[in-house]
Amino acid sequence: MANDFANRTHPDTLVLFDVDGTLTPARKVIAPEMQELLRQLRKEVVIGFVGGSNFAKQEEQLGKDLLDNFDFAFSENGLTAYRLGKPLASQSFIGFLGESNYTKLVNFCLRYIADLELPQKRGTFIEFRNGMINVSPIGRNCSYEEREEFEKYDLIHGIRVKFIEALKQEFPDLGLTYSIGGQISFDVFPTGWDKTYCLRHLQNEGFNTIHFFGDKTHVGGNDYEIYHHHSIKGHSVKSPDDTMKQLTDLFFKH
Repeated sequence: MANDFANRTHPDTLVLFDVDGTLTPARKVIAPEMQELLRQLRKEVVIGFVGGSNFAKQEEQLGKDLLDNFDFAFSENGLTAYRLGKPLASQSFIGFLGESNYTKLVNFCLRYIADLELPQKRGTFIEFRNGMINVSPIGRNCSYEEREEFEKYDLIHGIRVKFIEALKQEFPDLGLTYSIGGQISFDVFPTGWDKTYCLRHLQNEGFNTIHFFGDKTHVGGNDYEIYHHHSIKGHSVKSPDDTMKQLTDLFFKH
């Protein structure tokens, strides 16, 4: 396995990145400066990304050639995964939960959202993904400006936090984890299927060091579990610019 990366200066080191808020601004595309820094970094170490979004959304942000630019690509926390452009084994949320429980979960979410009083509501309140559902009280079809406004409103009123508490009370026995990420939504997935899930694909790769860079490393944030994992060297960032600064300090200042 390690021979695949023998051309790197440090083939036994992997650097993993969150996407939103770490490699790119929230739901925006990656900057040319970040792309160039990653190209240089890839000469030194093995690189990959892990995010809750599906592969199509990651393509929008990281580019159609993302499988050529990253050694490991983990969509939906690694439920959909690629190594050197080739797909790895995948898992299914409905397969885990069962159709009946899944329907009850979705129905509860839709009723809860219907009763919410918000300044705006748009469309796509629940997005089904292979390994999870993403729930957005305002709806994922909101504009960038509406996204910014909802984030501020949510900070004051705790819309997502209260929603998650209601789900925990309603479904205590389904083995689900709820994780707030980004500005307008939260993810629902089986416990253990957070971003640490991607580490299952790396167990036999022989990496001595795995770094992870993420911006939602606080309790309840969707980078928390992997950031604190015993096999990870975690780096908490505030923005893509901060990611670039920390990468430069860590790998390019000798």
